[in-house]
Amino acid sequence: MKNTLIGSLYLSLAASIWGGMYVVVKHVVGVVPPLELVWIRYVIAITALLIIGLVTKQSWRIDKRDILLIFMLGLIGNTLSILTQEADTMLSTAQMGAIITSTTPAFMVLFARILLKEKLTLKKAVSLLFATVGVGIIVGAGSFDPSLQLGGVSLLIAALTWALMSVLIKKVPGHYSQIVVTFYTILVAIVLLTPVTIRRLPELDAGAMMHPSIWGGLLYLGVISTACGFLLWNRGLQMLKASSGGLFFFFQPVVGTFLGWLLLGEQIGLTFWIGTILIFIGVLLVIGEE
Repeated sequence: MKNTLIGSLYLSLAASIWGGMYVVVKHVVGVVPPLELVWIRYVIAITALLIIGLVTKQSWRIDKRDILLIFMLGLIGNTLSILTQEADTMLSTAQMGAIITSTTPAFMVLFARILLKEKLTLKKAVSLLFATVGVGIIVGAGSFDPSLQLGGVSLLIAALTWALMSVLIKKVPGHYSQIVVTFYTILVAIVLLTPVTIRRLPELDAGAMMHPSIWGGLLYLGVISTACGFLLWNRGLQMLKASSGGLFFFFQPVVGTFLGWLLLGEQIGLTFWIGTILIFIGVLLVIGEE
Protein backbone atom coordinates (compact mmCIF):
# COMPACT_ATOMS: atom_id res chain seq x y z
CA MET A 1 0.00 0.00 0.00
CA LYS A 2 2.83 2.38 0.83
CA ASN A 3 4.44 1.89 -2.60
CA THR A 4 1.07 2.47 -4.26
CA LEU A 5 0.57 5.76 -2.44
CA ILE A 6 4.11 6.97 -3.15
CA GLY A 7 3.88 5.89 -6.79
CA SER A 8 0.53 7.69 -7.11
CA LEU A 9 2.08 10.85 -5.69
CA TYR A 10 5.00 10.68 -8.13
CA LEU A 11 2.72 10.23 -11.12
CA SER A 12 0.33 12.97 -9.99
CA LEU A 13 3.19 15.46 -9.60
CA ALA A 14 4.67 14.53 -12.99
CA ALA A 15 1.34 14.93 -14.80
CA SER A 16 0.65 18.25 -13.08
CA ILE A 17 4.09 19.55 -14.07
CA TRP A 18 3.45 18.58 -17.67
CA GLY A 19 0.04 20.23 -17.60
CA GLY A 20 1.79 23.53 -16.97
CA MET A 21 4.36 22.76 -19.65
CA TYR A 22 1.99 23.58 -22.51
CA VAL A 23 1.64 27.21 -21.43
CA VAL A 24 5.42 27.57 -21.13
CA VAL A 25 6.08 25.95 -24.52
CA LYS A 26 3.43 28.13 -26.10
CA HIS A 27 5.36 31.21 -24.91
CA VAL A 28 8.94 30.05 -25.52
CA VAL A 29 8.35 28.50 -28.94
CA GLY A 30 7.80 31.98 -30.38
CA VAL A 31 11.50 32.66 -29.81
CA VAL A 32 13.02 29.17 -29.88
CA PRO A 33 11.67 26.89 -32.66
CA PRO A 34 10.46 23.40 -31.61
CA LEU A 35 13.49 21.38 -32.71
CA GLU A 36 15.97 23.71 -31.04
CA LEU A 37 13.70 23.94 -27.99
CA VAL A 38 13.70 20.17 -27.49
CA TRP A 39 17.48 20.03 -27.86
CA ILE A 40 18.11 22.89 -25.42
CA ARG A 41 15.75 21.53 -22.77
CA TYR A 42 17.46 18.14 -23.02
CA VAL A 43 20.93 19.66 -22.65
CA ILE A 44 19.72 21.48 -19.52
CA ALA A 45 18.03 18.35 -18.20
CA ILE A 46 20.97 16.01 -18.77
CA THR A 47 23.27 18.49 -17.04
CA ALA A 48 20.98 18.53 -14.01
CA LEU A 49 20.75 14.72 -14.00
CA LEU A 50 24.52 14.37 -14.29
CA ILE A 51 25.04 16.63 -11.28
CA ILE A 52 22.43 14.73 -9.28
CA GLY A 53 23.94 11.39 -10.31
CA LEU A 54 27.46 12.42 -9.34
CA VAL A 55 26.37 13.88 -6.00
CA THR A 56 24.40 10.73 -5.14
CA LYS A 57 27.22 8.50 -6.48
CA GLN A 58 25.11 6.50 -8.92
CA SER A 59 26.44 3.52 -10.86
CA TRP A 60 26.38 4.40 -14.58
CA ARG A 61 26.87 0.85 -15.87
CA ILE A 62 24.21 -0.66 -18.15
CA ASP A 63 24.28 -4.37 -19.06
CA LYS A 64 24.69 -5.10 -22.76
CA ARG A 65 21.36 -6.93 -22.91
CA ASP A 66 19.55 -3.74 -21.80
CA ILE A 67 21.22 -1.26 -24.14
CA LEU A 68 18.70 -1.78 -26.97
CA LEU A 69 15.78 -1.24 -24.58
CA ILE A 70 17.30 2.01 -23.29
CA PHE A 71 17.86 3.14 -26.88
CA MET A 72 14.24 2.40 -27.82
CA LEU A 73 12.99 4.33 -24.80
CA GLY A 74 15.08 7.32 -25.86
CA LEU A 75 13.97 7.08 -29.49
CA ILE A 76 10.24 6.55 -28.92
CA GLY A 77 9.58 8.61 -25.81
CA ASN A 78 12.29 11.24 -25.57
CA THR A 79 12.69 11.91 -29.29
CA LEU A 80 9.58 11.09 -31.35
CA SER A 81 6.94 11.82 -28.72
CA ILE A 82 8.41 15.01 -27.26
CA LEU A 83 9.45 16.47 -30.61
CA THR A 84 6.00 15.85 -32.10
CA GLN A 85 4.31 17.22 -29.01
CA GLU A 86 6.25 20.48 -28.91
CA ALA A 87 6.23 21.03 -32.67
CA ASP A 88 2.47 20.81 -32.84
CA THR A 89 1.80 22.90 -29.77
CA MET A 90 2.21 25.81 -32.23
CA LEU A 91 -0.71 24.41 -34.24
CA SER A 92 -3.08 23.92 -31.32
CA THR A 93 -4.21 25.53 -28.09
CA ALA A 94 -2.77 24.77 -24.67
CA GLN A 95 -6.04 23.07 -23.65
CA MET A 96 -6.16 21.01 -26.84
CA GLY A 97 -2.60 19.80 -26.30
CA ALA A 98 -3.24 18.83 -22.69
CA ILE A 99 -6.54 17.09 -23.42
CA ILE A 100 -5.46 15.06 -26.46
CA THR A 101 -2.30 13.79 -24.82
CA SER A 102 -4.46 12.74 -21.86
CA THR A 103 -5.60 9.83 -24.03
CA THR A 104 -2.26 8.27 -23.09
CA PRO A 105 -3.83 6.20 -20.24
CA ALA A 106 -6.20 4.46 -22.62
CA PHE A 107 -3.42 3.67 -25.07
CA MET A 108 -1.28 2.40 -22.21
CA VAL A 109 -4.00 -0.14 -21.45
CA LEU A 110 -3.69 -1.47 -24.99
CA PHE A 111 0.11 -1.57 -25.02
CA ALA A 112 0.20 -3.13 -21.55
CA ARG A 113 -1.96 -5.96 -22.87
CA ILE A 114 0.24 -6.52 -25.92
CA LEU A 115 3.67 -6.15 -24.32
CA LEU A 116 3.15 -7.01 -20.65
CA LYS A 117 0.20 -9.43 -20.98
CA GLU A 118 -1.87 -7.37 -18.54
CA LYS A 119 -5.51 -8.36 -18.77
CA LEU A 120 -7.65 -6.34 -21.20
CA THR A 121 -11.17 -6.39 -19.75
CA LEU A 122 -14.41 -5.17 -21.30
CA LYS A 123 -14.33 -2.06 -19.13
CA LYS A 124 -10.82 -1.18 -20.30
CA ALA A 125 -11.86 -1.77 -23.92
CA VAL A 126 -14.81 0.59 -23.48
CA SER A 127 -12.46 3.18 -21.98
CA LEU A 128 -10.41 3.04 -25.18
CA LEU A 129 -13.57 3.64 -27.21
CA PHE A 130 -14.63 6.66 -25.16
CA ALA A 131 -11.17 8.21 -25.33
CA THR A 132 -10.93 7.69 -29.09
CA VAL A 133 -14.36 9.25 -29.73
CA GLY A 134 -13.45 12.15 -27.45
CA VAL A 135 -10.29 12.83 -29.42
CA GLY A 136 -12.25 12.65 -32.66
CA ILE A 137 -14.68 15.30 -31.43
CA ILE A 138 -11.88 17.63 -30.29
CA VAL A 139 -9.78 17.24 -33.44
CA GLY A 140 -12.74 17.46 -35.80
CA ALA A 141 -14.59 20.25 -34.02
CA GLY A 142 -15.85 22.90 -36.40
CA SER A 143 -14.44 25.71 -34.26
CA PHE A 144 -10.88 24.71 -35.15
CA ASP A 145 -9.29 25.70 -38.44
CA PRO A 146 -7.37 23.11 -40.55
CA SER A 147 -4.02 23.97 -38.95
CA LEU A 148 -5.41 23.20 -35.48
CA GLN A 149 -6.86 19.92 -36.72
CA LEU A 150 -3.44 18.95 -38.07
CA GLY A 151 -1.93 19.86 -34.71
CA GLY A 152 -4.48 17.64 -32.99
CA VAL A 153 -3.63 14.64 -35.16
CA SER A 154 0.09 15.10 -34.52
CA LEU A 155 -0.50 15.44 -30.79
CA LEU A 156 -2.39 12.15 -30.95
CA ILE A 157 0.75 10.56 -32.41
CA ALA A 158 2.69 12.05 -29.50
CA ALA A 159 0.25 10.45 -27.07
CA LEU A 160 0.61 7.04 -28.74
CA THR A 161 4.41 7.09 -28.66
CA TRP A 162 4.50 8.31 -25.05
CA ALA A 163 2.12 5.51 -24.04
CA LEU A 164 4.36 2.95 -25.72
CA MET A 165 7.42 4.34 -23.93
CA SER A 166 5.58 4.32 -20.59
CA VAL A 167 4.82 0.62 -20.97
CA LEU A 168 8.31 -0.26 -22.18
CA ILE A 169 9.81 1.37 -19.08
CA LYS A 170 8.27 -1.48 -17.08
CA LYS A 171 10.69 -3.83 -18.83
CA VAL A 172 13.73 -2.01 -17.43
CA PRO A 173 15.27 -4.12 -14.60
CA GLY A 174 14.50 -2.70 -11.18
CA HIS A 175 18.12 -2.58 -10.02
CA TYR A 176 18.86 0.42 -12.26
CA SER A 177 18.51 3.89 -10.75
CA GLN A 178 15.85 5.97 -12.51
CA ILE A 179 18.35 8.83 -12.50
CA VAL A 180 20.68 6.75 -14.64
CA VAL A 181 17.93 5.39 -16.91
CA THR A 182 16.52 8.87 -17.50
CA PHE A 183 20.02 10.23 -18.14
CA TYR A 184 20.73 7.65 -20.85
CA THR A 185 17.34 7.97 -22.58
CA ILE A 186 17.80 11.73 -22.79
CA LEU A 187 21.36 11.18 -24.04
CA VAL A 188 19.95 9.06 -26.87
CA ALA A 189 17.63 11.92 -27.85
CA ILE A 190 20.47 14.46 -27.78
CA VAL A 191 22.67 12.26 -29.98
CA LEU A 192 19.83 11.77 -32.49
CA LEU A 193 18.86 15.45 -32.61
CA THR A 194 22.29 17.11 -32.54
CA PRO A 195 23.28 16.54 -36.23
CA VAL A 196 20.14 18.35 -37.37
CA THR A 197 19.98 20.96 -34.61
CA ILE A 198 23.58 22.10 -34.36
CA ARG A 199 23.48 23.94 -37.70
CA ARG A 200 20.35 25.86 -36.68
CA LEU A 201 21.47 27.09 -33.26
CA PRO A 202 23.43 30.14 -34.63
CA GLU A 203 20.18 31.39 -36.17
CA LEU A 204 18.51 31.84 -32.78
CA ASP A 205 17.87 35.38 -31.55
CA ALA A 206 20.32 35.57 -28.65
CA GLY A 207 18.93 38.90 -27.48
CA ALA A 208 15.37 37.59 -27.23
CA MET A 209 16.56 34.46 -25.42
CA MET A 210 18.09 36.62 -22.69
CA HIS A 211 14.64 37.87 -21.67
CA PRO A 212 13.84 36.48 -18.19
CA SER A 213 10.57 34.90 -19.35
CA ILE A 214 12.40 32.98 -22.10
CA TRP A 215 15.44 31.69 -20.22
CA GLY A 216 13.23 31.10 -17.20
CA GLY A 217 10.91 29.06 -19.40
CA LEU A 218 13.86 27.07 -20.74
CA LEU A 219 15.03 26.32 -17.20
CA TYR A 220 11.52 25.18 -16.26
CA LEU A 221 11.30 22.91 -19.30
CA GLY A 222 14.79 21.49 -18.76
CA VAL A 223 15.01 21.05 -15.00
CA ILE A 224 11.40 20.79 -13.81
CA SER A 225 9.44 19.43 -16.78
CA THR A 226 12.14 17.15 -18.20
CA ALA A 227 14.59 16.09 -15.49
CA CYS A 228 12.19 16.09 -12.53
CA GLY A 229 9.08 15.18 -14.53
CA PHE A 230 10.69 12.19 -16.25
CA LEU A 231 12.19 10.97 -12.98
CA LEU A 232 8.86 11.16 -11.17
CA TRP A 233 6.96 9.49 -14.03
CA ASN A 234 9.43 6.66 -14.54
CA ARG A 235 9.74 5.97 -10.83
CA GLY A 236 5.99 6.05 -10.34
CA LEU A 237 5.42 3.57 -13.16
CA GLN A 238 7.83 1.16 -11.51
CA MET A 239 5.51 1.09 -8.47
CA LEU A 240 2.16 0.56 -10.24
CA LYS A 241 0.74 -1.48 -13.10
CA ALA A 242 1.26 0.16 -16.47
CA SER A 243 -2.45 0.09 -17.26
CA SER A 244 -3.41 1.81 -13.99
CA GLY A 245 -0.41 4.16 -13.71
CA GLY A 246 -1.45 6.00 -16.85
CA LEU A 247 -4.69 7.22 -15.28
CA PHE A 248 -2.73 9.93 -13.47
CA PHE A 249 -2.54 11.79 -16.76
CA PHE A 250 -5.97 12.94 -15.57
CA PHE A 251 -4.18 15.77 -13.74
CA GLN A 252 -2.43 16.99 -16.89
CA PRO A 253 -5.46 18.29 -18.83
CA VAL A 254 -6.94 19.82 -15.68
CA VAL A 255 -3.80 21.88 -15.06
CA GLY A 256 -3.25 22.61 -18.75
CA THR A 257 -6.82 23.78 -19.30
CA PHE A 258 -6.83 25.98 -16.21
CA LEU A 259 -3.52 27.66 -17.04
CA GLY A 260 -4.45 28.09 -20.71
CA TRP A 261 -7.58 29.96 -19.65
CA LEU A 262 -5.87 31.88 -16.84
CA LEU A 263 -2.64 32.93 -18.58
CA LEU A 264 -3.34 32.77 -22.32
CA GLY A 265 -6.99 33.81 -22.42
CA GLU A 266 -7.92 30.74 -24.49
CA GLN A 267 -11.63 30.11 -24.91
CA ILE A 268 -13.33 26.77 -24.34
CA GLY A 269 -16.23 25.78 -26.63
CA LEU A 270 -19.02 23.24 -26.11
CA THR A 271 -17.56 20.63 -28.48
CA PHE A 272 -14.26 20.85 -26.64
CA TRP A 273 -15.94 20.01 -23.34
CA ILE A 274 -17.98 17.18 -24.87
CA GLY A 275 -14.77 15.58 -26.10
CA THR A 276 -13.10 16.24 -22.76
CA ILE A 277 -15.95 14.60 -20.82
CA LEU A 278 -15.77 11.49 -23.02
CA ILE A 279 -12.02 11.23 -22.47
CA PHE A 280 -12.45 11.59 -18.71
CA ILE A 281 -15.13 8.89 -18.73
CA GLY A 282 -12.67 6.60 -20.48
CA VAL A 283 -10.00 7.35 -17.89
CA LEU A 284 -12.42 6.91 -14.98
CA LEU A 285 -13.48 3.53 -16.33
CA VAL A 286 -9.86 2.44 -16.08
CA ILE A 287 -9.74 3.71 -12.49
CA GLY A 288 -12.82 1.69 -11.59
CA GLU A 289 -11.27 -1.42 -13.04
CA GLU A 290 -8.23 -1.41 -10.71
